[in-house]
Amino acid sequence: MNNRSTSNAEPNPFVESNPWQRFGCGPSVQPDATLIHRAIELQAAGWPEAIAAEYQGQSITYGELNRQANRLATTLLKQGVGPGDHVALFVERSIPMLVGMLAVLKTGAAYIPQHVGITPAAQLSHIMAVAQVRVVLTLSELARAIPLTTDQQCIHLDEFIQVPSVASDDLNRCGTTSSPDSLCFVLFTSGTTGLPNGVRVTQRNVCNILLTEPGNLGMQPGLKVGQILNIAFDMAAWEVLGCLANGATLLIRGKDIAQTAERCDVLIATPSILATLDPARCSQVKVVALAGEPCPQPLADRWAAFCTFYNACGPTETTIVNTMQHYRGAGALTIGKPTPNNTVYVLDDAGQLCAPGEQGEMWAGGDCVTAGYLGNPQLTNERYRPDPFLGQGRLMFRTRDLGRWTADGELEHLGRVDDQVKVRGFRVELDSVSAALESAPDCERAVTLKLDSRHLVAFVYPAITDVEVARKRCEERLAYYCVPSLILAVDHIPLTSRGKVDKRLLLQWAVAHQVKHARDEQQVQA
Repeated sequence: MNNRSTSNAEPNPFVESNPWQRFGCGPSVQPDATLIHRAIELQAAGWPEAIAAEYQGQSITYGELNRQANRLATTLLKQGVGPGDHVALFVERSIPMLVGMLAVLKTGAAYIPQHVGITPAAQLSHIMAVAQVRVVLTLSELARAIPLTTDQQCIHLDEFIQVPSVASDDLNRCGTTSSPDSLCFVLFTSGTTGLPNGVRVTQRNVCNILLTEPGNLGMQPGLKVGQILNIAFDMAAWEVLGCLANGATLLIRGKDIAQTAERCDVLIATPSILATLDPARCSQVKVVALAGEPCPQPLADRWAAFCTFYNACGPTETTIVNTMQHYRGAGALTIGKPTPNNTVYVLDDAGQLCAPGEQGEMWAGGDCVTAGYLGNPQLTNERYRPDPFLGQGRLMFRTRDLGRWTADGELEHLGRVDDQVKVRGFRVELDSVSAALESAPDCERAVTLKLDSRHLVAFVYPAITDVEVARKRCEERLAYYCVPSLILAVDHIPLTSRGKVDKRLLLQWAVAHQVKHARDEQQVQA
């Protein structure tokens, strides 16, 4: 399959009406396919004996993956699964997981990935209820952990694919009713009520990022791509579907992330996960793409020194990422520019475009904008609005990220709206404090949190970081109220199951430190 995309010269009304803001529009490009499973089928047709995936000594070819998925798709169709349906993919990392994923897409339905054993049973029940799930795909050893109702069917993927597959590919006609606007998958993200919200991601959304440059990350036959992230995390689709649609080989990790990463040509991760890896042992890595959190400059410099390094940004609602920067180890580290067929607007409080250098809130437009939240029209209406710049019924999404354009048309990420906190009555951007701390020698990572209405707490890594030097960097660069009252040097930054900083646990550490400090002072005074 040829993954080169051709440019579309159609004029963009946003660019024409705002020539000084033209860098807010990504290039107009036509992806090579409009359905992601069609792209995978083309790989199977062209290179049937190529290895699609490896996992703990097992492997599957593209031809066999496609045949097994056809068999399963036929079974699902007989059970009434079709366009508009949602199929639960409640699994652990495995080759059968890939069969289930591809089979669901062939039926025209959307899959809902969750990692059993990490997701609480109550959340699995909530997801199945909201999505009106009738069929659950899982692994035999996990079935007992899934709270099924009497009207839900369960298929054990590992048992299903043990049966030898048919030699014919006649079932490739599965999914002919799919369209670019059909759902590809539904990802459940953390909600403000404590229950997750399901983001509806379409085929158009997925093809737009995975089948165009730079989102395809140069993935092609002969290269190995790591599958290291939680399968319920949107970036896992970048790993899995991006790899298979572009003909590379997916290396599915076991418990040891480093063991897999060291064999990869292409590595997709959060900054927190990448920081746990030793670059000296990852000499095979050719491309690294980071997203999900702000990237510390020292981390970017370390990896950009020997591989192609992308710093990217985008919430789940804008389909994995919608901005990317090819960072070459010199100059400013930014989140880059909009990816193809996408737009980014930096707007002020009145909804007007900010000029370069002015801070505002980033809104995302174009083909990255997903189809809203499943079963939650109120939240959809709050976060998705008509796009006044592109018009024609298009929507834009409120990212809740703060940013500004540089003079040369790159986006600087200035933190989350939620991370703008008030301390002693002053507004503080937590990411700015962390960046100042990370400028200290030996400091590779810093996380700053609001402890209470008058105090900030910061954590610096590694433990050898000189806390007083880090504090002085803050005092030199920021206002006095931005300097953390407490800075703790730690030997690791704890992560959530999705590979992001576990801020809740860090706050618990801070409180425990304060309690211990108060107790020690009392003993001294006694």
